[in-house]
Order: sequence, then C-alpha cells, then structure tokens
Amino acid sequence: MARSAREIETAYERLAAAAEIGCDTETSSLSARNGRLFSVQFSDGDYNVLIPISEGVRLGKLCEILENPNITKVFHNAKFDLEFLRENGYAVQKLFCTMIAEKLLTKGANQSASLAETLYRHFAVDLDKSQRAKFNRNWDGVWTDELVHYALADVVYLPELMREQSLWLERLGLTRDYAAQMNKIA
Repeated sequence: MARSAREIETAYERLAAAAEIGCDTETSSLSARNGRLFSVQFSDGDYNVLIPISEGVRLGKLCEILENPNITKVFHNAKFDLEFLRENGYAVQKLFCTMIAEKLLTKGANQSASLAETLYRHFAVDLDKSQRAKFNRNWDGVWTDELVHYALADVVYLPELMREQSLWLERLGLTRDYAAQMNKIA
C-alpha cells in the first residue's frame, strides 16, 4: 500500500517502465455518480500497489501511468473502472479489457466472463471474492491486510491474462471484433 508521496514516487518508478499494467478500483457501489472510489490498484505482474483513496490519498505521479499512451492499462470490466476514474478526475489512455476479450473468446460456450472464472480457466487460480461484500456505503475505510490482499489479487494476473487473450484473439481472427467493442467504451 502506498500512502505517502515517497511511497507513490517509488511505485511510479517501479511501474513506469512496464509495457502493461494491471489496474482495478474498489468502490462503494455500481454507480460512479452516487458511489465512492475507495482505491486504485496497479500491478506489472511482479510489483503491486494499492492507493487508498478512501483515506484521502491521491494518485500523485501515478496519474502519469494512467495517462501514458505507451503503457497499456489492463482492466477487467474497463467500462466500470473508467466511469469511476473519470468521475474522480482521472484520465486513462491506451487500455485493454480482459472481460470484453473473454466474452469474445468464449462466445457461445455459455461460460462466465467474471474475473474469478476467467483466471481459473486460464491459470487455475482460485480467486476468493468474498471480501468484496465489505466495500459498501457503510464500510469504515480501514484497510485490513485481508482487504489489501483481496484488492491486489484482482490485478496481479491482468498483464499476463492480457497477453494470453491477445494471442487467442489473433489466432481466432477476433482482433477486429475486439477493437470494435473497445471503441464503444474508450
């Protein structure tokens, strides 16, 4: 977790050279207009950081990563996260959505495109989503080790997942379909 300006600077230095960064948010609700942004998480697959927005911490220099057109920001359900980020004044350039990719890759297979199901299919990772229920309007804003671990688990696999999905989108001739879907949310 990064709370101080120095910790955020260190996170920026660690992440700025990456080609892809997994990104996620934790929020109080499904509505960006009525809900609150609690955190933003970043991961290059090796280094992970959570910025506790709920504690009044700002992204600082990490905004440059979101805005950098040379770094692909990898989200699962990018539309949702982008709405919260934009509502809170953060701009994002160059993104990849693993949920959209998974929906295209599993089209007609009657499979869930949830992050937990997607990670299990691709990497046999059993992602525990039970902590998610704690993030609501009544949450006290205290980041326990369990909550931090939960939030970071959502981003650590995203860069690798994007690389795997990109290969399959290309193999199956779905890159144009994927680009058309992304144009709808970007």
